[in-house]
Amino acid sequence: MKDKRVIVTGGSRGIGAACVRRFAREGAAVSFIYKESHDRAAALADETGAAAVCGDLADPASCAAAMEKALAALGGCDVLVNNAGAAHFELFDRITDADWQKYIEINLGAAFRCSRAAAPAMIAQKSGAIVNISSMWGETGSSCETLYSAAKAGVIGLTRSLARELGPSGIRVNCVAPGYIDTEMNAALDPSVARDIAGSTPLCRVGKAEEIAACVRFLASGEASFVTGAVLDANGGYLCR
Repeated sequence: MKDKRVIVTGGSRGIGAACVRRFAREGAAVSFIYKESHDRAAALADETGAAAVCGDLADPASCAAAMEKALAALGGCDVLVNNAGAAHFELFDRITDADWQKYIEINLGAAFRCSRAAAPAMIAQKSGAIVNISSMWGETGSSCETLYSAAKAGVIGLTRSLARELGPSGIRVNCVAPGYIDTEMNAALDPSVARDIAGSTPLCRVGKAEEIAACVRFLASGEASFVTGAVLDANGGYLCR
């Protein structure tokens, strides 16, 4: 990935931060977008040399401004990793319209808008790779995570549609669908949830953010040059078919 220009959304922690570190370690120029974790973003920027850009990707105007800054910092974009997202745990009949709007926007709307912002530069250079982060719940659904599951299913649909539309311009669009990963977002859950999922997973454990970053790196690299429109399941076998 040496000399590639990479933008990672939701890059200050978890899977996003692991992606920033992986690409930077391999010689890529990296810019990452974050919302609130200023101290972590600054520390990650110092550690990796990546450019940190603050923005709320659920807000169309803020998203456009953040992507403009990220693109300017790199002078273009070869790889876009749409990782920004947030979980929401609630009974279906208690979900409000405001909840729907908020979580659909950050989990799906952000991927749409960031892809739209990055696409012109990729189309102009006739090359590029977009890697979206979905979830195994986007494939199978999850009780009490209707919003998250619906949005992540939308990410898979967005991936496949963009792969068809952008493929003739030399742009590949793929998706990673992680299982339960040891991140702060999941740390808020009762520890019994992790134990139950690990117990139902053939590999008998939860995943690591670095393992998802490795999947992202593969799909973004020339090693996956004939792969587009794919969903890479990284769930330890939890959804073995």
